[in-house]
Amino acid sequence: MSLKDVPVGQTVRVVKIDGDGAVRRRIMDMGITKGTELYVRKVAPLGDPVELTVRGYELTVRKNDADIIKVG
Repeated sequence: MSLKDVPVGQTVRVVKIDGDGAVRRRIMDMGITKGTELYVRKVAPLGDPVELTVRGYELTVRKNDADIIKVG
């Protein structure tokens, strides 16, 4: 399942980050790495962007970026 499919209020763990090159590196630089817990705080009315709590701080990611983050 990808991060964009997780309902608000759920906590999930990152299993894999798909994507290549700069996109993957940018996501990892934001602190989203394999094994990290993510809490989905809010989702905008049209589903883009998604607000997360990662490692104690708030982070907002685009729907396209959330789609390549696989969680379990």
